[in-house]
Amino acid sequence: MIADIDLEKAQTVAAELQGQRGQALKMDVTDEAQVNAGVTETAQRFGGVDVLVSNAGFQKLNRLEDVTLSDWKQMMAVHLDGAFLTTRACLKDMYRRGTGGSIIYMGSTHSKLASPLKAPYTTAKHGLIGLCKAVAKEGAQFGVRANVICPGFVLTPLVQAQIPQLAKTMGISEDEVVKNVMLKDTVDGEFTTTQDVAQVAVLFSTFETNALTGQSLVVGHGWFME
Repeated sequence: MIADIDLEKAQTVAAELQGQRGQALKMDVTDEAQVNAGVTETAQRFGGVDVLVSNAGFQKLNRLEDVTLSDWKQMMAVHLDGAFLTTRACLKDMYRRGTGGSIIYMGSTHSKLASPLKAPYTTAKHGLIGLCKAVAKEGAQFGVRANVICPGFVLTPLVQAQIPQLAKTMGISEDEVVKNVMLKDTVDGEFTTTQDVAQVAVLFSTFETNALTGQSLVVGHGWFME
C-alpha cells in the first residue's frame, strides 16, 4: 500500500509495481482519523500489516532565530506525529494478529549529527531514534522489531531543492554546495541512491528475529561513522 498526501503520486508509484498488488491510498500522516482509517483499509485489503515504512517528511532551510513556531510545529507534526500515529495504528494490527512485524523509520544522517540551517529537521530526525528504541522494547514480546534507516544525501527533489538554497545562503556556487558541503565528508564523493536505501529496508523487513531491533543504520558513503 502506497500512502501519500498526494493521491495521484501514490497511484503512479503503485502502478510501477508491475505484477505486484500495488494499491494507492490518500493519507495525511498528521491526521489521526485518516491514519487510522488508512491502516484499517490496508489490513482489510491485504489481510494485515507486516511492515510499516514511515517515510513522510519534508525540509525547510532557515537559521534557528528565523524559524517560525508554525514551521517548527509543522516539522514535528509530519516527522514525529506522523511516525507516532502510523506506528500506533500498525502496532495494534500486528499485536492483534500475533505474527510479528517490522517498523522502519526513515531517519537521516541528521539523526546522528547536525548541520546549519536544519535545526527543526535535525531535532525531528533525532526524535525518531528515541521512538524506535521505545517501540523495539515494547514490541519485542510480540515479535515486532523497529529500526531506523539513516540515509546520507540522496539526490531526490527534496535534496535538489536545497542546492540553490544553500548556495544563496552560503554565498557559494551550486557545484561547491555539492562538493564541499553535501559530499565533503563521504569516502568517495558519491550521493546515496534510492536503491541503497531500499536494500536496507528489505533487510530490516525480512530479518526474522529480535537480534536486529532498536538499531539505526547510516547509509551515507561513510559521511558519518560509528
